[in-house]
Amino acid sequence: MNEPLVSPRFLFRFSVPCRHCDPLWTAKGASLDKNCVLPSFAELEQPGAAPELRAGWSHSGLAFRLEVRGKRQAPWCRAEGPADSDGLQIWLDTRDVKNVHRAGRFCHRLFFLPAGGGQGFTEPAAGVLPIHRARALHGPIDESQLKVLSRKRADGYVLDAFVAADALTGFDPEEHSRLGFFYAVMDRELGEQTFGAGNPMPYPQDPSLWATLELTGGSRSTS
Repeated sequence: MNEPLVSPRFLFRFSVPCRHCDPLWTAKGASLDKNCVLPSFAELEQPGAAPELRAGWSHSGLAFRLEVRGKRQAPWCRAEGPADSDGLQIWLDTRDVKNVHRAGRFCHRLFFLPAGGGQGFTEPAAGVLPIHRARALHGPIDESQLKVLSRKRADGYVLDAFVAADALTGFDPEEHSRLGFFYAVMDRELGEQTFGAGNPMPYPQDPSLWATLELTGGSRSTS
């Protein structure tokens, strides 16, 4: 069977709900139940192949939980080389602009690794990655504004991530309840798995290729 020249995910604009959660983050990690699971559009091409990602929001920020299964090898992670490491990368645009092809100051690229930090590279790590050809840069992000926890499993891992509201330039659920959103799960064993159309599409730098997270529930108006 011939593979399609264009990913089926490129043909659609995806918009998915991101539920309000309170509490959103505790000492044990993200408080996200099964109702927070995001749909897996990768299954349009590879049924059953995608990892599970959950997402939630509150006025304190955004939280995610990634579950990766089917691994036989430990993830390869290095905090000093996050772009080449196994883990989760997330792109966010707090204005959800879809008619430009270069990132602006409301666009962010973050990474969360299940390991690769600390002595012996055993601690989870989080940080910021640049967006190639960005027209403007977002505000500074302190490491304390990003939190990450990780738990090993026999065939993979669970990774919890938190992004504080203050880390996201322009984050204002009352006025802007739609966020541009994209994720990529990098894995040297399982391959790259993305929310929308992956390579060779230039999703790491082009906000028009990102999907939309709709912040639902909470105290803000949903009309």
